[in-house]
Amino acid sequence: MPRTGSEMGEGEECFTVRLVKSVEPEVFLIAKPELDYGEVARYLKDVGGESWLERLDRGELDGELNDPQNLAEFAGRLCYRSWEPGLNPNVTRVRTDQTEYLQNILRSMHGSVLEHLSFSFVLHNVSRVATHELVRHRPGVAISQESLRFVRLTDIPFWFPEWARQDAELMERATALLEQMEQFQRWMADHFGLDEEGVPFKEKKHKTSFMRRFAPEGVATGLVWTANVRTLRHTIETRTAPGAEEEIRLIFGKIGELMRREAPALFGDYTVEDGAWIPRWRKV
Repeated sequence: MPRTGSEMGEGEECFTVRLVKSVEPEVFLIAKPELDYGEVARYLKDVGGESWLERLDRGELDGELNDPQNLAEFAGRLCYRSWEPGLNPNVTRVRTDQTEYLQNILRSMHGSVLEHLSFSFVLHNVSRVATHELVRHRPGVAISQESLRFVRLTDIPFWFPEWARQDAELMERATALLEQMEQFQRWMADHFGLDEEGVPFKEKKHKTSFMRRFAPEGVATGLVWTANVRTLRHTIETRTAPGAEEEIRLIFGKIGELMRREAPALFGDYTVEDGAWIPRWRKV
């Protein structure tokens, strides 16, 4: 472990040891579906489904509008022209309660309509261990991740689970190792002269790409992760399962809580047992 100036002998290099930055994974919901009700009204007028929009009139229900759920219902009703009885001769009655309607979509596994509903999250202070797990989920997903080819590390923020924080010797050894890695990152930047006047950006990028190889997979990073509701239901279930990696269980538990608040009719069927989110209806 590097020594502070007070511990060093005469003539030895002196530098200050900084404490490792301990972080917690966080989830920010930054974007969600928004309906253009004017365009919805124009379409419904053409097909004779104005009565559906009357239930969602902004003047009466503005405080209760839930665009993601409305979009799911809209897409489902378009498939069967079930805006009201009679528009499709095969439809003699329609569900008017949205929660019942959407639960029927989940129950009947009509999952394609859920693919129209995409939510974007910032996953902040998550490790590359977690992001490597996330890339396995490709359908219905978009990812933009912080690039350590461009972003030079000056410290190594790190998440320690509670059980690890309670192990004093483990924490002492882990902190010493991370401090040494941080010192090496700063030494390389100085050795390569990256902060000197006139260093071309391509040279900084080239050296930074090399330097990231000396950062652990556990270094905290960030990304924008976008997924549709069909994918979200699957990943929340699989990534909170007891056998899933513990950090990703934490992340998707937070995503599950967000989604249950944002679209309760589409995520209210889950029960949570010891952190595992178990849906009533699967394989939607």
